[in-house]
Amino acid sequence: MSEAEAGIPPEVRDLLQEREDARAAKDFAAADRFRERIRDAGFEIADGPAGPVLEPRAPSGPRVVRPADAPDRLGEPATVDASVHWIVEGWPHDVARGITSFDAHAGTRSIQHVVVDVRGTAEAVDEPWPSHAETLRLPEGTGWATGRNAGLRGSTGAIVMVADGSIEVTGDVLTPLAQALADPSIGVTGPFGISSPDLHEFHESPGPDVDAIEGYLMAFPRSLLEDGLCFDEKFRFYRTADIELSFQVKARGLRATVTPLPLRRHEHRMWANTPEEERARLSKRNFYRFLDRWRGRTDLLVGDGP
Repeated sequence: MSEAEAGIPPEVRDLLQEREDARAAKDFAAADRFRERIRDAGFEIADGPAGPVLEPRAPSGPRVVRPADAPDRLGEPATVDASVHWIVEGWPHDVARGITSFDAHAGTRSIQHVVVDVRGTAEAVDEPWPSHAETLRLPEGTGWATGRNAGLRGSTGAIVMVADGSIEVTGDVLTPLAQALADPSIGVTGPFGISSPDLHEFHESPGPDVDAIEGYLMAFPRSLLEDGLCFDEKFRFYRTADIELSFQVKARGLRATVTPLPLRRHEHRMWANTPEEERARLSKRNFYRFLDRWRGRTDLLVGDGP
């Protein structure tokens, strides 16, 4: 073994072999995914007449990729209990606090954290979250839903959670969420539920059945992502994107339910730091988009009224 080869971790060698097996099977999409995972581990593949050679990647600062080039692992088996997805549009220390809180109360359950950083190259070096979190850096200005979808495609957990940086859990949340989603009739669950009498006005609801789960913390089976569930990428601002996703779930004949969880909510930074007029404009535009798709689908409502 050469000196260069001795510095390559065994898990990276294994990824290279899996990439070669995929190429031999002409599964080039899988081969590309293994190449990306090797790049994420700090190595490049140089294909030559004698076969592929692994070389350390030259340090070049934060690597920013297009959303379409984000790793897609949904065709692979789940390898951990839960994936938790975060998005950084600013205020990275909020996400660090959230990740630390999940890890502190995970017990024996395994968690994959995926942090989607849409700040571009200028600030991406500020990464206060734990090093085991996977960071996906996207171009500055990437819309909220596009960023979320890019991260969600990399999910390796049997349960997938979308979390906001304002959330800090104070106890075990994985067990109650897993218990709720063990019911095959439930497609999405979380601690904050809302319902509507007419699709135009939504109000908080204790459930258990509700019309939508708010995106501060929502959980669903990974199988729904494999089936094509994703956020509507026209939602560049976060408002109402969670309601629209919940209605996609309900249109599949599944329920949205409230699962009480031990947690603390801090200030929602994007809401608090967006000027009031801009907030109103973006929120109204998003809600009209929701109505354009779901207008008339009162059959999906639980009908509990305000």
